[in-house]
Amino acid sequence: MMEYIIVCVVALGVSGLTLFSGFGLGTVLMPAFALFFPVQVAVAATAVVHLANNLFKTALVGRKADWSVVAKFALPGAAAAVLGAILLTLFASLPPVTSYRLGGKTHEIALVKMVVGLLIIGFAFLDLLPRFENLAFDRKYLPIGGLLSGFFGGLSGIQGALRSAFLIKIGLEKESFIGTGTVAAVIVDVARLFVYGLSFYTTKFAPVSPDVSGLVLAATLAAFVGSFIGTRLMKKVTLRTIQMIVGVMLIVVGAGMASGLF
Repeated sequence: MMEYIIVCVVALGVSGLTLFSGFGLGTVLMPAFALFFPVQVAVAATAVVHLANNLFKTALVGRKADWSVVAKFALPGAAAAVLGAILLTLFASLPPVTSYRLGGKTHEIALVKMVVGLLIIGFAFLDLLPRFENLAFDRKYLPIGGLLSGFFGGLSGIQGALRSAFLIKIGLEKESFIGTGTVAAVIVDVARLFVYGLSFYTTKFAPVSPDVSGLVLAATLAAFVGSFIGTRLMKKVTLRTIQMIVGVMLIVVGAGMASGLF
């Protein structure tokens, strides 16, 4: 029951905030899943919720998307997402890097947890450090941004921060920026879920239990509600204090995963 409460509250809150405040649903939701399930299952489960939520948001704001930007950004992103997802399945199949004893317990440091944990920490710092607050890139770098965002999305489920950095300063109106980012995210999600799906069927990922399926459904519904509320409140919101709290929590979770404590 606790996993349902935590994951659904995160999905509800973050799915609304991500529409206009720069928060990424996958960035926060994936660690919430990872507290209860293997990290590779957490990434795949987050991808399902992320895709379903973005399809819902596309119905709400997708008509405002700039399709020329979508093509330049999302198509390279989809190809890179496939590569990132393949690497995730490879890392998940490797034995632990090392192990150690702490507090009378043996903790194993798995490569997949270490990689994803370090990425969580890195992206959390992007939100926390003021020097990265206004990170943005010129329109000519859209294909590179798509590659980077898609690759890290496929590998760790975290892509929102990079996507926003490459789309925020290319001259899109607010509604067009939201619609474009949403459509791009759908394309990347479909690409990486294809690889995750194949991986489940070839048993490289841990089997999906009914508990995971039920939690994915509950989180998806919570995310829908959050997105619907967010569209009713579509204005610039400053949530720096909450952003700081979430960033610190992500660093703690990422450090725990990378070190084998979680």
